[in-house]
Order: sequence, then structure tokens, then C-alpha cells
Amino acid sequence: MLRTARSRRGMIVAPHHLASQAGLRVLEEGGNAMEAMVAAASTIAVAYPHMNALGGDNFWLIHTPGREVVGIDACGAAAAQADIAFYRNQGFNEIPSRGPLAALTVGGAVSGWQEALNISTDDWGGTLPLNRLLEDAAFLAKDGIAVTRTQADNTASKMGEMKASPGFAETYLDNGKPLVEGALFRQPKLAETLNQLGQRGLDDFYRGTLGRAIAVDLERAGTPLRLGDLERHKALRVAPLMTEVAGHKVFNLPPPTQGLASLILLGVFSRLGVSEAEGFEFVHGLVEATKQAFRIRDRYVTDPAYMDVDPQSYLNDETFAAMAADIDPARALPWPEARPGGDTVWLGAIDGEGRTVSFIQSIYWEFGSGVVLDETGITWQNRGVSFSLDEAHHNALRPHRRPFHTIQPALAQLSDGRVMPYGTMGGEGQPQTQAMLFSRHVLFGQDLQQAVTAPRWLLGRTWGADATNLRIENRFDPAVIAALRAAGHDVEEIGEFDEAMGHAGALVRYANGLLEGAADPRSDGQVAAY
Repeated sequence: MLRTARSRRGMIVAPHHLASQAGLRVLEEGGNAMEAMVAAASTIAVAYPHMNALGGDNFWLIHTPGREVVGIDACGAAAAQADIAFYRNQGFNEIPSRGPLAALTVGGAVSGWQEALNISTDDWGGTLPLNRLLEDAAFLAKDGIAVTRTQADNTASKMGEMKASPGFAETYLDNGKPLVEGALFRQPKLAETLNQLGQRGLDDFYRGTLGRAIAVDLERAGTPLRLGDLERHKALRVAPLMTEVAGHKVFNLPPPTQGLASLILLGVFSRLGVSEAEGFEFVHGLVEATKQAFRIRDRYVTDPAYMDVDPQSYLNDETFAAMAADIDPARALPWPEARPGGDTVWLGAIDGEGRTVSFIQSIYWEFGSGVVLDETGITWQNRGVSFSLDEAHHNALRPHRRPFHTIQPALAQLSDGRVMPYGTMGGEGQPQTQAMLFSRHVLFGQDLQQAVTAPRWLLGRTWGADATNLRIENRFDPAVIAALRAAGHDVEEIGEFDEAMGHAGALVRYANGLLEGAADPRSDGQVAAY
């Protein structure tokens, strides 16, 4: 039985224990939460390579006591060569989901690390050298990790899609067969890349020797990305979206993420009059609020440079009340087609000064595009498959356009002075699981670990799957599941702790300095604290 972890000096949670431990070591050496997160983020890219990588993207929410919450958007844009004609002229009606042509957007993750360290140095007095922060990741890439069950299972189930992708078989297979759980997995080329970044700086990834090597690799592999695409990329500091839920301030990332949907979901649910968790009203209410939020998301959310609506304008009492009024408390509303999901990791950190980071990093689907760069050992994302090749679509592919993102970290400033970073992986499931965690813990008073461990559901797609029904873990009361079916929900019961539900986590800092943390039993993670 997992129990809520507690400490007072520093805490970090990640879906792999090696990443948690890497971040804790930094905290123990006097590093701040931002420095700890860079150590953990680089390590999780080594330890969970099927879910995130240096060739992916990341997003941050940063809480500094007494200051405004700050966001970092490290989303890479589409290549200059990547337009609709580029794919149409090659006979495609949609962007291929795997292989070189799926690797059409810049990997922004490393730029996110850099922007976070800029804030760490300028605002938090961070002093730890970069090579120290990347030390665990580089060592584990060279020395090797034990393959997790989730990596083994995903390699076995997805290798048919990616075995022709350049570098995939050489990196992730053993003589053409998937590595089994517990096998030694080394990434020596990635170790060299991490060491080079530690010595030359993170900007080398985009505008230095390493960037030129990456560009050569990308072109040789057959992707549309070129050096100029890397050189023009920069992470952005952004103002988060915020709404109040039952007197608490809840923050998330603006477009191109689906953070707007997460906040709408909570705002609508809070107006349904649900009084307790786990019953039919709780599940039905959150599922129906999800549908309301996703309709707005699917109509408007894209690269903000192409949006003609202000996302913050949907985060108000009138809009929430109107959406809540459209929900039948006894019947499921029709559910439209949903977007595909993806693979992601969420991590959170709090240091002894109360400085807090909510962080998410992704390559979209498991193993991303499946392309592993020959010289650098970097796995590249397939985030650009969220673009449409329909000129009239609100997320139509354009050169240098940023793609729609399912990933978005969450952070709440509670009315009693607590601060709560929380989040999950899981594509369509991210806003839903965030709402479950927040409502269970904050609105209905569940213990933090109980809120993470409790059975979950998912409406829509994730993990590259086609299902758009309501999948629900079978630990729910059978009477609740029967009531959901009777209300018209297309329910599919799945396993007790099913990985389709994502790997969630949460931390809480009390006004008196007490720290609490919870890790997901569905993951290989842990809370590390001192």
C-alpha cells in the first residue's frame, strides 16, 4: 500500500525512480527546484525513452513565493519545408504517424531546460554547473538502465510500426527482438550527446557543433527538418491561463496546449453540485464536463499566432454556468470523435524555499516518430502528426507553425496557502486525470496518495489507440459502472491499474513548510524527499 510521503526540506516526484533520485541529489546539494528538475528531466529521457527524449518538447509552470506564476513553452515548430504540398505531392492525405516524415517539428525540450536555468540563475540564485545537472543522465545512458515493463511492452507492441524507422531497430531491439523487462539497455551515443551539452551549453543543441550534427542526422534520415529550423527555435516565457475553482486559483498552459480544456473542465464540474467523490454523480459529472471542454478545444486551440479568440475569455462564471446547464445529470450527451493521444512524463519539484515546478515532457506517441539519429542517439518526436493536411482545418500544417499539444502541466494555489503542482501523461486523459486529482484531494478531501491511486477513467484516445469510448478501471463499484451504462455511456472495463490511465503524480506544500507527495502505482516512479 502506497502512502503519502511527507518531509520538510525538499521533494520531487517522477514516473521513474532514477529521475526522482537524480533530482533529490541536486536538492540535497543545495540546488533549487529548477535545477533539480533539469537533472530529473534529463534522467527521465534516458530511463523512460519510449515516453520522452531530447527530440521532444516540454512545458513548465513555475511558482515563486510572492511572485506571479510563470510558464515556459518549449514547443518546436514545423520545418520550413513542411507544408501541405510537401506531403500531398508525395501522395499522402495525412501526415504519416511514424518514420522520417513524421519527424517534422523541432525538438524544443533542451531549450526548455535552458530557459528554466535562466530563471534559476537570474531569479533564484542557482549556481550548480550544467555538467553536474546532466551527470546522472549521462552516466545512466553510458552505464545502462534496467528495461522497465512499460518500455518492454511498448517495444513489443509497436515495433511493427517502427522497425523501418532509421535507427529504431539498432537502438531499441536486440537482434531484431524487443528487449525484455530487466534487460540492460545502454545508449552510448546519447551519453556522448549529454556530455557535450554539459561541456558546451544547452544552446549547442540548436546553434552549435551539436546542432549541426543533429541537422545532418535529420536530413540523412529523410526528415524535412534542417539546420535553419533548429537555429530559429527558442523557448518562450508565457503567462499561464488561470481560473478560480471553489476559491482556489488553478493554473495551466495557454495554447498550443490543451490547458484551456483542463481549466474549463474543472470550472464546469464545480458548478454541477456534486458533493462527494467516487459515485455515479462524480464520474458522470466529470465525463460530461470533459465533453464540454473538448468541444471548445477541438474548435479553437492551435498555435496562438493563428487563433482569433482569447482563450482566457472562456474562463469565467457565465461560460462555465452555460456549459453546466447543458449537462443532463442523468444522461450522457453524444460524444464526437476525439483526437489521438500520446506518451509523456509529468514531474514535480519543491525546494526548501517553497519554489515549485510543475513540468511535462513528451515525444507524443510511444517512441515518437521512431527515428533515432545516427550520430547523436536522439529519438525524435512525431508531434507534427497533429497537423491537418486540410487547408480549411483550424490546425492546418504551415511552415514554422507550432503544433497542437495534448501535454500541459497543472499547478494550484489553494485558498489556505497550500501550493499544489500536479499532472499526468496520457493524451486525452491528461485534463481528465488532472480534474480527478484536484477534485478528489482539494474539493472532497481525499488523502493525496489516495487521490492518485484511486481508480480512473478515460474518455477518448491515448497511447496511439483508436478507441473513443469510456474506459474505466474495474476497481470502481459495479453499481457505479452499471449506472453509467444505464445513463448511455459506452463503458469498457479495463484492468485494475491500467497504464492507459497514465502515470500521475502530485506534490503539496503547506504554508507551514510541510511537504506531501504522491506517485502513481501504475508507473515505475517514486516520491524522493529529505
